Amino acid sequence: MRKLLLGLFILGGTVGFAQSINTGELHGNFQFDGQLYVQDTILDPNGEAYPDERFLGQGFMNLVYTRGGFTAGVRYENYQNVMVGFPQNYRGEGITYRFLQYNTHGLDVTAGHFYEQFGSGMILRAYEERGLGYDNVFDGARVKYSKSGITVKGIIGKQRKYFDKAAGLVRGIDGEIFFNELIPRMRDNKTLWTVGGSFVSKFEPDNSPIYNLPQNVGSWAGRVNMQSGGLGIFAEYVYKINDPSIDNRYIYKDGEALTVTVNYANKDFGFMINAKRVDNMSFRSERNAQQIEALVNFIPAGTRYHTYTLPALYPYATQITGEQNFQAEFTYNFHKGTFLGGKYGMQLFINYAYAGSIYKAPIDDATPISTPGTQGYVTDWFRLGQVKYYQDFNVSFKKKLSRKWKMQFTYLNVEYNFDLLNKGLFDEDMIKKTPSLIYLNEFVLEMQYKIKPKHYLRFEVQGLFSQQDQTGRSFDDLGAGSMVLGLVEYSISPHWFFSLQNIYNYGNPNENYRLNYPYANIAYSNGPTRVQLGYGRQPSGIFCVGGVCRFVPASNGLQMSITSNF
Repeated sequence: MRKLLLGLFILGGTVGFAQSINTGELHGNFQFDGQLYVQDTILDPNGEAYPDERFLGQGFMNLVYTRGGFTAGVRYENYQNVMVGFPQNYRGEGITYRFLQYNTHGLDVTAGHFYEQFGSGMILRAYEERGLGYDNVFDGARVKYSKSGITVKGIIGKQRKYFDKAAGLVRGIDGEIFFNELIPRMRDNKTLWTVGGSFVSKFEPDNSPIYNLPQNVGSWAGRVNMQSGGLGIFAEYVYKINDPSIDNRYIYKDGEALTVTVNYANKDFGFMINAKRVDNMSFRSERNAQQIEALVNFIPAGTRYHTYTLPALYPYATQITGEQNFQAEFTYNFHKGTFLGGKYGMQLFINYAYAGSIYKAPIDDATPISTPGTQGYVTDWFRLGQVKYYQDFNVSFKKKLSRKWKMQFTYLNVEYNFDLLNKGLFDEDMIKKTPSLIYLNEFVLEMQYKIKPKHYLRFEVQGLFSQQDQTGRSFDDLGAGSMVLGLVEYSISPHWFFSLQNIYNYGNPNENYRLNYPYANIAYSNGPTRVQLGYGRQPSGIFCVGGVCRFVPASNGLQMSITSNF
């Protein structure tokens, strides 16, 4: 806490400094999150999640200085007493991000820490998602050069692993050509073409006493993007040589991934279709890393990201060792004056997503699937996998009812593989038995009322109705069964925000777990600074952002958050 208070003092000083200097600009941001925990013997009867320290908190501050083409930055982080549910290996503090960057005439050189992405990220993506504790930033060097429609990137470095570095060294090069800028006669063409390619490798010493592991693991990718009016087509293919690791049970099978997206939009309607196949594409700069550690690449989830509270309790997590995805979206705008559009119009949104395993068969009669030290399995691109992971059909419509009232209604039908997404079982384990699928019907009704200028009320009613068969989820834990949620928010723009919500887990077969989860929240914003306080009981669940997930245990207590930018 003393160090965090010191950080606040430094922040105040640097604001004054940024205003007084004439040779360049200094900007930054600050964030602190904390929670005072209240012991709840119903949520946590054994006290396993109740911390020894009653108040836990974490924070960071970024400082970035720019002058002309020169930029320098530094970030300080403090996770001395990290919050419950956050990766506990983050416990520590220090300067975790520092860089020098120079940009001139299309040349961009960075030394130190940097984030980067090649293509869609399936071969390389370094980024930060602070809510998950995810940060796979590189520490090394990066060079970019762009001219006349051609962009080339080169990187080398090691990735962050909490307050240390992963064991492997990552090297990569990426090139992209925008033909409409490169070729003069194509500059007025309404159809835009871009192609790109990447190569990424990691070097990690072979320290296994059992297996002969490849020290250099290479991967390459090719992509194409076409845009013509409202129509867009994107495709990317990635191939990676054998990379035995803890993720794939140390098999020597090569990896590959393909994604194709087609979308179209005009003023009346739009659609998007995406298909993706991933086979053994775990790519880490440390082969024994787990969960969110040292991931070189990023595999998009391929399903809709739900932001409402109850639908978000059952999210889909990307399966980097293998999955098949299909997703389709359709939107349509009913114009004013039509039968369904009425006086103000209406928007309809329909989405369907499926995710399942790739087809796997033993390499021979004597070798089970994914036996360590073997080729693992054989597969077939044109056969559906044996295990369903996730299926989601949802439809929603938005409509303005009057000058003061707006509404949105959403319905969801979800199938959720509890064995895979919560217990972490492998395909080969689930092929042998009927997987535990959770069947969900959900709805959300959201209403917004404008009291007067800058004063708004928002209401939510949500329902989650769970149907199980005899192979379904065991109802012995918190959060199982049907739930309802009520929420009311009052905002006074641009400063004040108040909310009160309650979740009632009325459908839990265990009567002791038929709990209410009340939660109150207040926030105040003043320019770039926001202070937020919340108190109440929160259910456990899987928290995901972009298909990357972590488990968050149930808790009770007072939460606070302070953010500021300058």
